[in-house]
Amino acid sequence: MKRFLPILCAGLAAAATAPAQMAPDALQQRYEREIATCNSGKLAAPAREACIRAAGNALDRARGGPPAEVAQPSADGRATIVAPPGAAPSSGSDAITSRDGRATIVLPAERAAPQR
Repeated sequence: MKRFLPILCAGLAAAATAPAQMAPDALQQRYEREIATCNSGKLAAPAREACIRAAGNALDRARGGPPAEVAQPSADGRATIVAPPGAAPSSGSDAITSRDGRATIVLPAERAAPQR
């Protein structure tokens, strides 16, 4: 297992130095292959997590870097939301108040709170 990780990391590093002119579909397919390798069940949890991070970092480098973060005010203006560019601003419908009332929780889109 310990011998497999350096080989995998070397492979990911070589993939990261591939030409940035690759088509977006080819970049995504390469990323998905690397993730499949990471999730093959041959790595312990820490090595698997490192493998996934390396695959994501390689994809970001191939695309010219990670997406820039954009600060947006929340719907009620009481918070600043840092999101990738193009993300829709929060309408407030995806936010609920915690049980103790001290925090606002923004749910993922698929679990958004129903309209009241």
